[in-house]
Amino acid sequence: MDTLNLKLSPREVKGKKVKRLRQAGVVPVHFFGGDIESQALQVEARVLRRLVKSAGTNIPITVEVEGQDGENICFIREVQRHPVTEDLLHVDFLRVDVSQTVTANVPIILDGSAPAVENSGGTLIQPLQTLVVESLPMNIPAAIHVDVSDLDDFEKSIRVRDVQVSSGVTLLADLGEMITRVLPPRVDEPEVTAGGELDEAEGLDGDVPVAEVGDRKIE
Repeated sequence: MDTLNLKLSPREVKGKKVKRLRQAGVVPVHFFGGDIESQALQVEARVLRRLVKSAGTNIPITVEVEGQDGENICFIREVQRHPVTEDLLHVDFLRVDVSQTVTANVPIILDGSAPAVENSGGTLIQPLQTLVVESLPMNIPAAIHVDVSDLDDFEKSIRVRDVQVSSGVTLLADLGEMITRVLPPRVDEPEVTAGGELDEAEGLDGDVPVAEVGDRKIE
């Protein structure tokens, strides 16, 4: 897998004073993991915004620290945002050993068109949005693609066991867990008016059966 690249700079400003950094368009970050001590670093907000959007938490990033030799393979481990503006406040980068397996949450992307939607008016649902995988850092997939073109009736579904991943990648999930299926279109039950019930009762002798109409459940 190709990695993204990022260059970080040492940060002298710490504590409450980092507010000034953010006002200047700079985001404080921490860099840690492996055999290195945690480091307080910084990077321009515009650069970091693009990186966070592209990398998520499952794409490896090649990080270079200004003034230090060598490159580091990292993953984004935590992102803090402003609760109102959603501006980046702080990001943690975890350095990993490329020879050791790691776990990551990988997004599921549905590909194709489901015939049960196109031809029968159903609704495609996706209860499971991500899958946890384990592999070497450079083998973590950017996304897991699932083809829905075989969903041609309402009885079919796609589950974790149906997903194909590359050699060396292990799915850490319940194989029976559902990823996606097509629900049939909702059928509206006819409304029973009070007047209709009264008219029916007047035309019949004896007890009048009452129909119970409940919400339809789809398992």
